[in-house]
Amino acid sequence: MTYQTINPTTGKLIKTYADISDQDLESALANAHKAFKTDWRHCLITERARIVSTAAAILRKKSEEYAHYLTLEMGKLINEARAEVNLCANILDYYAQKAENYLKPKILTESCGAELHIEPIGVLLGIEPWNFPYYQIARVAGPQLMVGNVLLLKHAENVPQSALAFARLFEEAGAPTGVYTNIFASIQQIERIIEDPRVRGVTITGSERAGAAVAERAGRNLKKSVLEMGGSDPLIVLEDAPMESTLDSALFGRMFTTGQCCVGSKRIIVIGKKRGKIFLDGFVQRMTSLKVGDPQDPGTTLGPLSSEKTLNILLNQIALAKRDGGKIVLGGRRIDRPGFYLEPTILTGINKSNAIYTQELFGPVAAFYAVENEEEAIRLANATPFGLGASVFSADVERGRRIAAKIDSGMAFINQPVWTSAELPFGGVKNSGFGRELSELGFGEFVNEKLINVAPAGSPPWGAIALS
Repeated sequence: MTYQTINPTTGKLIKTYADISDQDLESALANAHKAFKTDWRHCLITERARIVSTAAAILRKKSEEYAHYLTLEMGKLINEARAEVNLCANILDYYAQKAENYLKPKILTESCGAELHIEPIGVLLGIEPWNFPYYQIARVAGPQLMVGNVLLLKHAENVPQSALAFARLFEEAGAPTGVYTNIFASIQQIERIIEDPRVRGVTITGSERAGAAVAERAGRNLKKSVLEMGGSDPLIVLEDAPMESTLDSALFGRMFTTGQCCVGSKRIIVIGKKRGKIFLDGFVQRMTSLKVGDPQDPGTTLGPLSSEKTLNILLNQIALAKRDGGKIVLGGRRIDRPGFYLEPTILTGINKSNAIYTQELFGPVAAFYAVENEEEAIRLANATPFGLGASVFSADVERGRRIAAKIDSGMAFINQPVWTSAELPFGGVKNSGFGRELSELGFGEFVNEKLINVAPAGSPPWGAIALS
């Protein structure tokens, strides 16, 4: 596996990094195991919080440096890169502040003397993608380091500088050796790490294929896994939704990170054929207004895709959509300039017989539908193997809630594109994976919820004698 920085704005190779050797990988694993057993799990929660909150402070202090790596390696617009850095700092602070309360023993009131204690389980392996190079790490590292686990992190091969920067972050914050370790590992090495008895869990954000392979190997070795896979999120526009603000939200939901977002609003579904035409016109206008340019320029609103591979996948999907009867309303072509740029694209006429009907469009490409009624909108929203997020727009919030309850998804937002923050649990159902990250739910994914049951001295073997 080749770890290298290729600037997607120019297409030029910047730097290549060597894979970790088997010997260095063994040292990294041994150091992580030792750090867990002899140090990190035994640290006072206040000491762990001090290190994690220091990492958050460093992120804020060096925001421009960290944002630069995102723009350099995967083409994220500079303002979005800054926002990601800030979001990660917020996540780290959230867990530094909340962990002590989350770790308090819980009294099981239905059984006298029963308590539930939260304990770490050991070394975890994180496998993360390129589209949010810091956020994907922070939502694992924040909770898991605070609970007392330690982390080996294998990042995507096209964001090595971002990966190294996040490793430096914890080193600079004072984390002991082995608590957080970046590894430029191959697929074969990752397979061995999952099987190693010193590793007690694995979390992955990535493709269905990668997630299934990781879950299978982890399952064979009786290890917990959390999978965050793709999504094909619907954005449903009801008859009473305010037009202009909903159009703005649809543009944001589809085009954040140049559309390379697992919770992006990939399928726009408008109720009412006449209203659908008006909405489509407004959406075309907004997509057309995006300004192509260097993502380092704050005035740019359409940056490059992360790689030529990503660009070619989308071009192939657009060709398949057209072949099977779909219509390209806008865009559909590579932009004639250096780098990996694609025109903002809108597809219509995508029905069940179209090859891309159930596929995820991971880029600046939206599938647009106008349907007759609410029932048809719900059926279409659920006509996907994915179940990550969904959005419903309506002036009637209670009606929005009722529709959201009928959509097969792990998350549903009313009058807002699907979004994320430290306190909101993140995750999906169906082929979008299982398990949750962020909030208290994310804190509890890789822990031992240990029952401690206390009976008075002299009690019989079956427990304390109930008082009459």
